[in-house]
Amino acid sequence: RVQLVESGGGSVQAGGSLRLSCAASGYTFSDYSMAWFRQAPGKEREGVARIYRSNTGTYYADSVKGRFTISRDNPKKALFLQMDSLKPEDTALYYCAAIYTGTWDVRPGYWGQGTQVTVSS
Repeated sequence: RVQLVESGGGSVQAGGSLRLSCAASGYTFSDYSMAWFRQAPGKEREGVARIYRSNTGTYYADSVKGRFTISRDNPKKALFLQMDSLKPEDTALYYCAAIYTGTWDVRPGYWGQGTQVTVSS
């Protein structure tokens, strides 16, 4: 019933940009804070960015601060991640999720399937 579908991943050169999208359905999108996570092979899952339900506040991991921008369009039930100045270490599977506000804790069942981002040197 709850569905989060990511898109926009791909392969780019270092220094390039990508814009990820997450389309939500099956719940009231504007009720929940949202976040982007990523996981690379052999690495633990990492919280990348999160945004409050009304789009009034954001938080970024230090590793992406100044390069990534999270945003949302509540009427369209969509979440976005603009990624600029990409580095090889950004290579990972990126997921969107609904979270408990102010945390990296994911609401059970509120995960997307992920979209792959690969950054080459």
